[in-house]
Amino acid sequence: MNIVTELFVVTFKIIWSFLLAGAKWFIPPREKSVEGHVCVITGAGSGLGRLFAQEFARRRATLVLWDINRESNEETAEMVREIYRETLPSADKVRKEVGNIDLLINNAGVVSGRHLLECPDELIERTMMVNCHAHFWTAKAFLPKMLELNHGHIVTVASSLGLFTTAGVEDYCASKFGAIGFHESLSHELKAADKDGIKMTLVCPFLVDTGMFNGCKIRKEMAPLFPPLKPEYCVKQAVRAILTDQPMICTPRVMYMVTFMKTVLPFDAIVCMYRFIGADKCMYPFLAQRKESTNNNESKIGI
Repeated sequence: MNIVTELFVVTFKIIWSFLLAGAKWFIPPREKSVEGHVCVITGAGSGLGRLFAQEFARRRATLVLWDINRESNEETAEMVREIYRETLPSADKVRKEVGNIDLLINNAGVVSGRHLLECPDELIERTMMVNCHAHFWTAKAFLPKMLELNHGHIVTVASSLGLFTTAGVEDYCASKFGAIGFHESLSHELKAADKDGIKMTLVCPFLVDTGMFNGCKIRKEMAPLFPPLKPEYCVKQAVRAILTDQPMICTPRVMYMVTFMKTVLPFDAIVCMYRFIGADKCMYPFLAQRKESTNNNESKIGI
């Protein structure tokens, strides 16, 4: 095939992909069944991870719940068992009793809540390890069997702060940008290997009302336009995207526009827009609150 013919074919495929995407607005795709499928969820002990566990339990998936907080993780497991009892507690159980998984949801996340120059190195490393590097290790653990079977689904729960940034949370933004970069590169690798049976979904929510960023606020006149997302809404939207094999989901939808504007506007224009909305220093009240809380705790224990 010569390059002119190939260019014509590529152009047709691009137009066709736009038409297919538009058609989904009018004819929503059917959700796939995950009954009996093995689903690993990291960060399952609280927040979005716990809600993901409950949603997939309602769909009768076999769950593997991971969290560094064992007590919270067991609380989630008990909640899930009240819905559907198929819950496995560890990776060893998966390997011995199941052998492979169908769905991997990399959801675990932490934030240091410190300005860069006030943040200890170990907290920066912790943020990168949990929010980014862990995605590599879970993928390396479970991807080989997915490749062998050409079957599976990997979900990266990132953040809108992995698409655009704000001041004061450099480590968090860097970790989420890294997670998104990993996800997109792996997606391309699977396509290059013609492993179309392995699906990838990137989840990028705006500020979610889980308590992680308590105190964060924008200009009060703009606040009604960008309210914190209810965790239940965020997870329901993400689960629907996963079950319809949607490659990416941003919530709310205005985040798509914000991301697009970042790619076309000069940086100084973005700064002006941030300052108008109050997004340039929106994390500062959160950082001040975390600093005060840390100082109080240190005073109580005599540090």
